[in-house]
Parts: sequence; C-alpha cells; structure tokens
Amino acid sequence: MNEEKIYVTRSSMPSYEEYIEAIKPLWDSHWLTNMGQYHHRLEEELRDYLKVPELSLMVNGHMALEMAIQAFGFPRGSEVITTPFTFISTTHAIVRNGLQPVFCDVKIEDGTIDENKIEDLISEKTVAIIPVHVYGHVCNVNTIQKIADKYNLKVIYDAAHAFGVDVDGKGIGSFGDASIFSFHATKVYNTIEGGAVTFKEHSIYEKLYNLKNFGIRGEELVTEVGANTKMNEFCAIMGLCNLRKIESSMKSREMVIDKYRGLLKEIDGICIFDGNSTGTKNYSYFPILVTDTYPGGRNGLYNRLKDHGIFSRKYFYPVTSDQACFKNKYKNIDISNARKLSEQVLVLPLYEELSGEQVEFICSIIKGGR
Repeated sequence: MNEEKIYVTRSSMPSYEEYIEAIKPLWDSHWLTNMGQYHHRLEEELRDYLKVPELSLMVNGHMALEMAIQAFGFPRGSEVITTPFTFISTTHAIVRNGLQPVFCDVKIEDGTIDENKIEDLISEKTVAIIPVHVYGHVCNVNTIQKIADKYNLKVIYDAAHAFGVDVDGKGIGSFGDASIFSFHATKVYNTIEGGAVTFKEHSIYEKLYNLKNFGIRGEELVTEVGANTKMNEFCAIMGLCNLRKIESSMKSREMVIDKYRGLLKEIDGICIFDGNSTGTKNYSYFPILVTDTYPGGRNGLYNRLKDHGIFSRKYFYPVTSDQACFKNKYKNIDISNARKLSEQVLVLPLYEELSGEQVEFICSIIKGGR
C-alpha cells in the first residue's frame, strides 16, 4: 500500500508569494467581482493566447456552455446532435436549455463524434451540433462545418479538454460558431473555477454580457432574463498567474507522459489511447485502453490501483445517455463505439509535479496485473 495517495490530477498553481503579491491591489480597490480590471485583462490575454477573435469569461465551464447555447436563442424542444462520450455537463447544458439531445456515436480510434454519422440524424427539428474534443483529441472540424453549412445549423464545440490546441495554426476555439473552455482546478490550465466562451461575432459578446450579468445594462435597465455567471477577480488573477507558466506546465506533463509511454510498452491488454494526429497537443490527460485480455479488465485494474493508493478515473463511464437521469428518454440510436470505449478507458494520474518514481510505481502495479 502506497502511503502517499496519488490522485488522477493535481491543480497547477503559481507560487504562494506570486499569487499573494498579485491579489494585494484588491485590498485597496475592494473591487472583487462585476467585471473588474483583472477580469478584462484575462479576457484580453486569453484571446491572444487562444488565437480567437472574441472571448467572454464565465464562472465555470458548464455555465459557459449553458450561456453559449442560450445566446443563440434556439426554440425550446429543438434537437441538438451531440456525443454521449463526454462529461455529463455537456448533456445537462443542452437539456437545461429546453432542447433535446440526439446522441451520435463516436469514432473508436479517438473518441470524437463520428462526422460520417451526423447527417443521418438531422431532422426538421435539428438546430445545432455540439461536438466534444476529447482528451485533447480534436474533432473533424472541417467536415462538421460543411455539414452545418449544408443544413444551416449552428456548431458549438465543447473544448473543455482542448485548451491551447491549434489546428493548422488556428486556435481550436476559432472553429464553429462558438466554443467553450473549462478552467476548473483539475484542468491543464485553471482559474480555480472558471470558463470561457469563444466566438467570431461581437454581437455574441453583448448577448453573453447580458446573460452572465442578470441582463443588467444600466442602473435602472434590465433588458432580458439573465443569470449570474461572472468570474470574480480572485479567479481572474489566478488565471493570469497560471497563464504565465502554462508552457512550462505542459512541458512537464509531456515529460510525465513520455515516462509512461516507455514503461507501458508491449503489455498485453494495455493500449495507449493516442487518438488522432490532428492539432497540437496540450497533454491534458493520459488515457489508456484496457481490453479483456488484461487480467480483470479495466475495472480490475482500477480497483487494483485504488488498493495501492492510486486514484485513476473511468472517464467517461457510463456514457451520458446511459446515466439514470437520461436513460431511455431520448432517441434510441446505436452508440456501440461510445459504450465500448467507456468500458475500456482508464485515465491515469497526470500533473506537472508527478515524479518519475511515482510513475514507475503506477506502472509496476499495472505490470503486476499479469
């Protein structure tokens, strides 16, 4: 039994001294939220880093997606084609906007939505496609856009796993009509809690401003029904600090992954889930596939690691359409690839401070299963 527990992730943070120094001005201004100077500064710096035309900060990634969907004003009851192989938030955001998810299967090689199956699912009620970039594996953005253009559909990407990824020199958040990012503490880049919507049209910025600030446009003027999804200044400052070290953080994670790769080669039943070669890498996750030829399968390995104080993650299991809150409520579509991946994927611990010795210990448990 490992005395020191090893969790699947660990939040990236600046030094204590750097963060404390950075938040000192807040004690002078007392401006803690409501789109202060650090909120605006982080929007500007993230817009540049992510190579996107427009960006609006949000309190978290889930509300970023809810607000992005709401901003387009889809009629209630409309259908949205999406993937079941994602975090439950993606489906929640669709349903909480009064829309019907239509689950499209994924490609077995990378876990992203199968663009070749989207067109058959389009009906007269379809208004949008919400694909998900999984573990940093990028969707086929060009084909998806062609389908959307053909049928006059909106495309909103869930890019929670794709922070900093480029495709052909373009930021991943510049594709589609909008993309959302999560800056949760567990992500490769975090603002403690936070998120953002990226998009092309400035009119969407105004719409999102209304939605995230109660619809307030003046001291005595509320123009529409909104929510409170603003990022506060403490989170914005954490984001500014972490953005300064994001490249070194990704490099450290890449080195951890390289260590894993060397130690996990040629183990029967264990495959590294590399996905596709589209786009740059952000080293946000290290997923493996555990097949039936491995003793005890995926669940057996998950439990064995846990018994040794190593906390991996069945990410994503079960698929969202099989969760109790959604099961048997929507169209019955073949999603066999998504279910197969959900039963095989195991995400191993990955963070910048994970030591070589810890990686060796994790891999020794995996090898010991044979």
